[in-house]
Amino acid sequence: MEIKPGLRGEASLKVSEKNTAKELESGSLSILGTPALIALMEKAATNALEGKISEGKTTVGIRIDIQHLAPTPIGMEVKAIAELISVDGQRLQFRLEAGDEKELIGRGEHFRVIVPGEGFLKRANEKKLKK
Repeated sequence: MEIKPGLRGEASLKVSEKNTAKELESGSLSILGTPALIALMEKAATNALEGKISEGKTTVGIRIDIQHLAPTPIGMEVKAIAELISVDGQRLQFRLEAGDEKELIGRGEHFRVIVPGEGFLKRANEKKLKK
């Protein structure tokens, strides 16, 4: 399983009431909310890695920096594309773009890190046990 620059992933969604800024409480309008755009872009990045991560490992997002450039109304389709541009040990850097049926609506970069799945989950759950 080789992870190298050039891997690409895609993800898409149809804008509905559930992923609007109003519903996500990130704004007052019924248009695609930035949190939904970010989630879609992250999904594109994880899709790029599908079948490439060793068993027992996963990736977690550690940084995302995007520009939400244009509004998208309910009913329109949005597609995100992530391209792996850099691999530094376990750290992966992606270039992101998203567009609706009319124009580019977002772009940016995203970093993920390869981690042992169970160990990472154990570390998170230990927080509940500490007083």
